[in-house]
Amino acid sequence: MTFADNLRQLPSIAHLAALQLLDDAGQVVATIPNQQGKTGSLTVYAALAAKHGGITVAAAQEGLELFAEHTADARQHPGSHPNIDRLLQVIETGQGYRVALVQA
Repeated sequence: MTFADNLRQLPSIAHLAALQLLDDAGQVVATIPNQQGKTGSLTVYAALAAKHGGITVAAAQEGLELFAEHTADARQHPGSHPNIDRLLQVIETGQGYRVALVQA
């Protein structure tokens, strides 16, 4: 399945303005806004957080599958897909994130 196919199977994010990733200290380390070019990542991260209770190693592994063809591109071109790079880092380090949803 392609990334577009996977997105169609995930819940709507129309009610969200953004998603914030929080470290262990509760500090916001990243924000994924609901804007063109970021809605796919926001959709994936929101679905992962709902299913896993945050961005855990298991969530990150599932996220790489959901990003489909973009995951291979991210591995070949580090930095070109920061939200996939972040999932790879979670798997590598075992350090996940709590998630705060920002309602629209």
